[in-house]
Amino acid sequence: MTETIDGEAVAADVRETVADEVARLSDAGVEPGLATVLMSDDPASETYVSMKQRDCEEVGIEGIHVEIDADAPAEELYETIDDLNARDDVHGILVQMPVPDHVDKRTVLRRIDPEKDVDGFHPENVGRLVAGDARFKPCTPHGVQKLLDAYDVETEGADAVVVGRSDIVGKPMANLLIQKSPVGNATTTVCHSRTEDLEAKLADADIVVAAAGIPEFVDGSMLKAGATVIDVGINRVDADTEKGYELVGDVDYESASEVAGAITPVPGGVGPMTRAMLLYNTVKAAGIQTGVDVNLD
Repeated sequence: MTETIDGEAVAADVRETVADEVARLSDAGVEPGLATVLMSDDPASETYVSMKQRDCEEVGIEGIHVEIDADAPAEELYETIDDLNARDDVHGILVQMPVPDHVDKRTVLRRIDPEKDVDGFHPENVGRLVAGDARFKPCTPHGVQKLLDAYDVETEGADAVVVGRSDIVGKPMANLLIQKSPVGNATTTVCHSRTEDLEAKLADADIVVAAAGIPEFVDGSMLKAGATVIDVGINRVDADTEKGYELVGDVDYESASEVAGAITPVPGGVGPMTRAMLLYNTVKAAGIQTGVDVNLD
């Protein structure tokens, strides 16, 4: 029988660990702070930021939120980041993406102090990740690692296929899986929507991480029997529901669950882990900046 990988449960365990370390920091006179910056009128982005602020409150992290008009000059966002970089009570900075077209995303990522870059996307942090000396692991790939570890999925020597090559998930995920480390040492192939004969690559995969951003792109006929399937995708598709849509992953759950040994649902799989690992990185950042030891595995 296929095992459902419960991201909500594992994320709850991570939040509990984070809350314990927030208390340790508090005893040392440090209150971790996460600043979220929103420069968008997109309802989904507003919802994501609101959820992150609620997560902070739950574990005792101080949430600081800044909203900037979507039509404001790009320099207003850059100056806001500079101000947050200089604040001692802000240990992590997250600029909610996407930003408006007139704002240069690369400039935004480079403007954040690398020690406050809790998303892990500053070039310095990307370089450290690739070199095997990560300061912060990007939240979604790190969350996937936590799920694999929690469910005792053997990665060492396993054939892993990452479907998707984004800077946010695909590339860092592949880097983490190939590294000589716990929940690593896999033989990893990166595929994408233009990979020829994707089915042949997936047919030999012990672990599949689907992060292509294409609804139900991977189905059960492509999978090796007993494979572990991690579905990173979350896509809104039209449906005959009260809302007029439903959320589906990059994997066709119905067919894949008949073949896979273990699989994440959508929602309730990777999503909760991404949010939990943001809290994890914020506490780690607070420890780095203040010199207070925190016990995060």
